[in-house]
Amino acid sequence: MIIFGGGIGLKNVVKKARKIKMIISDVDGVLTDGKIIIGNNGQEFKAFNSQDGMGINMAQKQGLRFAIITGRISKIVEIRAEELNIKDVYQDVDNKRAILKMIMDKYNLKKEELAYIGDDLNDLPVLNRVGLAVTVNNGVKKVRETADYVTTRNGGQGAVRETIDFILACRD
Repeated sequence: MIIFGGGIGLKNVVKKARKIKMIISDVDGVLTDGKIIIGNNGQEFKAFNSQDGMGINMAQKQGLRFAIITGRISKIVEIRAEELNIKDVYQDVDNKRAILKMIMDKYNLKKEELAYIGDDLNDLPVLNRVGLAVTVNNGVKKVRETADYVTTRNGGQGAVRETIDFILACRD
């Protein structure tokens, strides 16, 4: 079942999704399940969903841009972004809204042309300034209430792919 936050209906979400030219995503809790595993030697581990990766590749082939904005810094994110040919990767970000503005200016995009996928309170400043605000099924309550679209899948379990499939279906 598709869930729409804030009382917005399917027709309005489809209308918003048709305008999207770029998808921006958080990492922990969205592209991953939010777990951060740290080994005895301090090495960090994260698990990414391969279906999300395939979805990102499909979106890029359809002309959609993809970017990452995350509050943490991790070599693993750099490696995964490189594998997926994601050029716009912003890590260790305290002010996600400022990075959003920078991306908009860089690509001459309007807010209506941007989708953002987030899961926690630090994503709200961006979710409130994009055309399509998306959260994962296990996103925090305040974010679920703010989002236009709440995925049926949890973060790290194909929620990004679900979002991409939805946007691409709306464009067709």
